[in-house]
Amino acid sequence: MIAEREREIVVALCRDLVARGFLAATGGNVALRIDAERFAVTPSAMDYSVMTAADVCILSLAELARVDGDRAPSVESGLHAGVLQKRADCGCSVHTHQPAASACALIGEALTIDDPALSAILGARVPVVGYAPSGTGWLAGKVAAAVRPDVHAYLMLSHGALCCGVDPEEATARVAALEAAALAELRRRILSRREAGVGGARVLELIAEAETKRS
Repeated sequence: MIAEREREIVVALCRDLVARGFLAATGGNVALRIDAERFAVTPSAMDYSVMTAADVCILSLAELARVDGDRAPSVESGLHAGVLQKRADCGCSVHTHQPAASACALIGEALTIDDPALSAILGARVPVVGYAPSGTGWLAGKVAAAVRPDVHAYLMLSHGALCCGVDPEEATARVAALEAAALAELRRRILSRREAGVGGARVLELIAEAETKRS
């Protein structure tokens, strides 16, 4: 089996992201650079709880041609390939539908990261990439065009989030930091509405519960 070690890393990464609440069922996808020409990517529509290394797909980075693997690759393979091509320093990219970041993606406004601890991980700003249908070259192109060397997380309008890093550990740290930043932004918005006399107490309780679970 080609790139067995990288495939096993992808499976372990997915299981870790599931355990932390960032991936669920078949939602989201993960890619890992193998070398300058190839990358490993999760298969399409396969539950992470049963995925094995043999299910992970190996594709060419330039053409998305299948190098090895029997399953269909993620429909977002082009999305990951575009990021890995634009960011030669990054070896891993993770696309999630994580709760708080996805809520911010629905709001559609960039996040300014004021917390120094989070900005050290994410960068000073998390931009919003304009909407395009999931799994399309249109979306992949929009994200690739937005990629910058000092920006490590992106919100995709009405869709979800994408984080990248030099390795799975750094990419995962950015996924977690993005969720923390998104929770802080949602809390800020709710408090602002409460000050204006528009409810939101129960939502604040849910946000506090979510932060406790992730701490």
